[in-house]
Amino acid sequence: MSVNRESVLKIIEAIGGKENINTATHCVTRLRLVLNDEGLVDKERLEDIDLVRGSFSTNGQFQIVIGQGTVDKVYKILAEETGVQEASKDDVKNAAADKMNPLQRAVKSLADIFIPILPAIVTAGLLMGINNILTQQGIFMEDQSVVEAFPQWADIASIINLIANTAFVFLPGLIGWSALTRFGGSPLFGMVLGLMLVHPDLLNAWGYGSADDIPTWNILGLTVEKVGYQGQVLPILVASWVLAKIEIWLRKRIPDAFQLLTVAPISLLITGFLAFTIIGPVTFTIGGWLVDGVTGIFDAVPAIGGLIYGGLYAPLVITGMHHTFLAVDLQLIGSIGGTFLWPMVALSNVAQGAAAFAMMLVERNNEKVKGLAVSSGVSAWLGVTEPAMFGVNLRYRYPFIAAITGSAIAGLIITVGSVLAPSIGVGGIPAFFSIPSEQWLIFAIGMAVALVVPFVLTLVLSKFSKGKAK
Repeated sequence: MSVNRESVLKIIEAIGGKENINTATHCVTRLRLVLNDEGLVDKERLEDIDLVRGSFSTNGQFQIVIGQGTVDKVYKILAEETGVQEASKDDVKNAAADKMNPLQRAVKSLADIFIPILPAIVTAGLLMGINNILTQQGIFMEDQSVVEAFPQWADIASIINLIANTAFVFLPGLIGWSALTRFGGSPLFGMVLGLMLVHPDLLNAWGYGSADDIPTWNILGLTVEKVGYQGQVLPILVASWVLAKIEIWLRKRIPDAFQLLTVAPISLLITGFLAFTIIGPVTFTIGGWLVDGVTGIFDAVPAIGGLIYGGLYAPLVITGMHHTFLAVDLQLIGSIGGTFLWPMVALSNVAQGAAAFAMMLVERNNEKVKGLAVSSGVSAWLGVTEPAMFGVNLRYRYPFIAAITGSAIAGLIITVGSVLAPSIGVGGIPAFFSIPSEQWLIFAIGMAVALVVPFVLTLVLSKFSKGKAK
């Protein structure tokens, strides 16, 4: 697609002029800007520009959706016209962080830790879904699974299961690597720390409750249980922060010639002792309280819990706080064997896509909006909702209201139906892979609601709207 320089100049004017640009970069589809004052942005004028497919602000960044391929050309002209030097994504994130309050910084830290490992977790979830299809009875044949009917598939299913479980079995190693990267330490030390917490010599955390005899260490008169932290999130997060602080402190004080022989052994030894004696037991208890609190609410009033979380998830995406729930999902999976939160996330994606598709009919005479509605609707049904939410639904507001209404009702249905996902997979329609087959029917009912209610409600609400984007 050719890019008109005049259109790029209009973008610069709509965001407050070149003086309002603090830092700029771009990703595959979007300009990612840190602006000095987002209040100077004229969103209505900006989104009337042909090149612009939507815009939104999140985590201190103002992002303009342009499209794959075209965004490179737009950024090149923007850089020429403003004189801004392309910054790395880390530079943009750091500049954006300066504009955040403490809560936003905490949420951003969690996002920075969990987003890099999300592909491994999602892949594991998909493979676990494939394994479930092969090994669960009654999916294709009555009272038989595929591997029972065709034994030659049994070992293939076993290998798939091993590959799928690896990310969850060694989850602390993945989190340790990502956390040390975020906290400024050595990622390799973080991985070693995480693997240390799930070492085979330790009693597996999943067998702790049923163990008759718990092995212990005797350290200077202190009895320490030799228990691993499989599936646990909080112990490795806190231990990683401690390890990073110790490592950074040592590197500032030990000469370079001696760092290789001293920094890693001292850092890991101190953190390891703290992890098994204080950090692990304390955070394990806190994690248990967190799980008990969340499950207690949903056990007591599942309908209200599902209604609230199903409806609030999309607004949480706007604030960026949805990233914190990935840690809760993983903690639930590690503690009770599954999460009832993530299935609602998957249906929220479906609802946003359905509302976007309805806008294709509402704005059928507007080629730009109609094209964006189709592409973003497909994206949402495959688990990526930002284009639909920020490019279409929030622009008109009433599709967003329709989407969260449908998502809330669907959340109520599947929560009352006790839908539990043993893993996190791809959101949207492919979420079926991550749901046990015996819960497919109730999940399908929830998905039907997430498809139909937002679509129909968007069409109805459009009759009472002036039809103008906000």
